[in-house]
Amino acid sequence: MIIGRSPLRISIGGGGTDLPSYYLEHGGFCVSAAIDKYVFVSMHRTTARDMLLRYSQIERVARAEDVKHPIIREALLLTGVTEPNIEITSMADIPAGTGLGSSGSFTTCLLRVLQQYKRHFIHPRELAEMACHIELDRLKDPIGKQDQYIAAFGGVTVFDFNKNGTVSARPLAASEDVLAQLEDNLLLFSTGYHRAAGSILKEQDDKSRQNDPAMIANLHRVKELGLRILECIEKGNLSKFGELMHEHWLHKKKRSASMSNPEIDRWYEVAMQNGALGGKLIGAGGGGFLLFYTEEKGRLRRAMREAGIQEVVFAFDYEGTKIVV
Repeated sequence: MIIGRSPLRISIGGGGTDLPSYYLEHGGFCVSAAIDKYVFVSMHRTTARDMLLRYSQIERVARAEDVKHPIIREALLLTGVTEPNIEITSMADIPAGTGLGSSGSFTTCLLRVLQQYKRHFIHPRELAEMACHIELDRLKDPIGKQDQYIAAFGGVTVFDFNKNGTVSARPLAASEDVLAQLEDNLLLFSTGYHRAAGSILKEQDDKSRQNDPAMIANLHRVKELGLRILECIEKGNLSKFGELMHEHWLHKKKRSASMSNPEIDRWYEVAMQNGALGGKLIGAGGGGFLLFYTEEKGRLRRAMREAGIQEVVFAFDYEGTKIVV
């Protein structure tokens, strides 16, 4: 049996500028952190005459072409794993639709497992590009490249999405003390809302392709804030980083009327009144997780608990997508 795991992620700055509809014209930028919440994929040979696939549903098919799950189908066809006597199972620490990049993590994990099955070595960059090829090129999903890259690389990583379609990656240049403080002071809370990111991202993608002035100006501003966030973290000025997170969220909310809702806004205000220096909704918006930076963790935790919102404790993951068994 082969078991792989791939980390979920939080976006720290610049998210949204990683969609090709924006970065191929203007260049994109983001800082992301992989976290120790994972998607797992297991695979093994069986004596059956068909494929058995277990995810939120169960499929039993004779041919890879007949698989209904689009990512699994395209990954099998792309890697050439088409023999019927296999079983693939996926599970995750946190459900899909919560803004932590689960689709990109699942795709990179599945591809890593399939390459291991074929006894092929694959570099994280190649793994990320294969995952992007499946989701963006073959399936035509209106998404960016941040999720696949941070899942493959892990760590707290800086990405430049270049106009020629390439992606440059480097570790965030901060001291161990600053990274430890950043990790310790970022608190993550589940809103309880699950949603598909597609509709919000499609709205952004369509407007970017149409050169909508307001959308392009918004993404320019978010990219600028991402660069300032990077500078603050690398200089160890984390209080200023927290303030920039708040500004980042105010601009992100303007991207779509579906970005937030009254209850999420209320929770955000409770956090800001109880020690949060800044925060934002992780992912495309509409639900998922709220992330806050605070130097008063006890006060913020108490306030959010009283508001009825659950914390998910996490640490940074520095290994990226890997085979664990």
